[in-house]
Amino acid sequence: MLQAFSKGISQLNDRPTRQVLMLGIAIALVVFIALWSAIAYTLTHTTFFQMGWLETAVDVLGGLATGILTWFLFPGVVSAVVSLFLDRVADCVEARHYPNLPKTDGQPLLEAVMSSLRFLVVFVVLNLMMLPFLFFPPIFPFVFYGVNGYLLSREYFEMVALRRLKADQVKALRKEHRGRLFIAGVGVAFLLTLPVINLIAPVVATAAMIHLFESWRKKTAHQQPTR
Repeated sequence: MLQAFSKGISQLNDRPTRQVLMLGIAIALVVFIALWSAIAYTLTHTTFFQMGWLETAVDVLGGLATGILTWFLFPGVVSAVVSLFLDRVADCVEARHYPNLPKTDGQPLLEAVMSSLRFLVVFVVLNLMMLPFLFFPPIFPFVFYGVNGYLLSREYFEMVALRRLKADQVKALRKEHRGRLFIAGVGVAFLLTLPVINLIAPVVATAAMIHLFESWRKKTAHQQPTR
């Protein structure tokens, strides 16, 4: 697994990958600014409490709340948006490390958009439901990275695997390696919460997931009995 992420980082030396990376960074910055602005506007222009002092407290702490919510939601939002462009990263990784693989058309655009939207809705709802755990600091990191590790591992794995396998095959492979996939997802979630690093994390995560997918697919193929 560490080797997969190491290869994912080394993929940044590839010129076509860097071009996609620049696009990804631009998108990530736009997403961050838009997310910050939307949350700040919502907190400023919405009355949450009828008691004046409580509403004043919310307004005073608005900056802090905006930062926390943005940090909460950024990993899923940027992953959902950038995933629409990561087929190009997958092509670069495969061309460099798996040149014998046949070309693939990837997911149709409409299918990719709908998949990203479904993931985004689930991600936002679950992360908002986790907010009460902020009042339990010792527990919160485990809940946050556990939930997001699962969601992000599934999102990145399916994005990569559906380029090569049918949905039922992807599901079977994901279940077979769910433990290691979860650990990889926690690693991705951690990278996406680190300032600056989170700008390149989607590209690194995609590259790493391709290496994991190809390794697991090859292992499964070898384990199948021959007739």
